Amino acid sequence: MKKIGLDVGDKTIGVAISDALNITAQGITTIERIGIKKDTSKVIEYIKEYDCDTVIIGLPLKLDGSDSPQTEKVREFRTKLENKLRSERLKDVSIEYYDERLTTVMAERVLIEADLSRKRRKEVIDKQAAVIILQSYLDSRGGNS
Repeated sequence: MKKIGLDVGDKTIGVAISDALNITAQGITTIERIGIKKDTSKVIEYIKEYDCDTVIIGLPLKLDGSDSPQTEKVREFRTKLENKLRSERLKDVSIEYYDERLTTVMAERVLIEADLSRKRRKEVIDKQAAVIILQSYLDSRGGNS
């Protein structure tokens, strides 16, 4: 089954999906944050649409590995998503964290190399970060996971 990768920020959530063999990640959208209930509902729509069995959430740690101010917000998002998955009878969908240190920096570099304008980079940076999070996760497991 496919995996869904999330880059959870204060204003947006970048979303990426794996292929069926869990080899590659593709960015699909950026969700504008409205409120945690609506945000988690939107993520669940994508889980159902793409038939995903695992959610990979980027965990924003500091470079030294300690929690960042955003870490607690991401943990809260995961808790709400887990509760919503249970209420939607999707308790078989697992949620994992993946260390997302430097993914936004990497995403920015990829987009600069692609010669995207600053405005366009701002529009797609979170989706690209989600791709990097999910692709790194898939690579660490050797595909077909």
